[in-house]
Amino acid sequence: MTEKVKEQILTVRDTGRTNMFDTNAVKGIALEMGFYELADFLETERKAYSRFILTGEG
Repeated sequence: MTEKVKEQILTVRDTGRTNMFDTNAVKGIALEMGFYELADFLETERKAYSRFILTGEG
């Protein structure tokens, strides 16, 4: 996971708009915000995303 993707995850989290485990909603918000790297990451690396949300490690 790149630093850019981590930053995008944290930015989406800080909006407070969704539960971060609702990956479809996270992806939608990411696309609205122009975070295409995060949207792609959610499609290809869902396990790594979940691990980051749970542990902060990525």
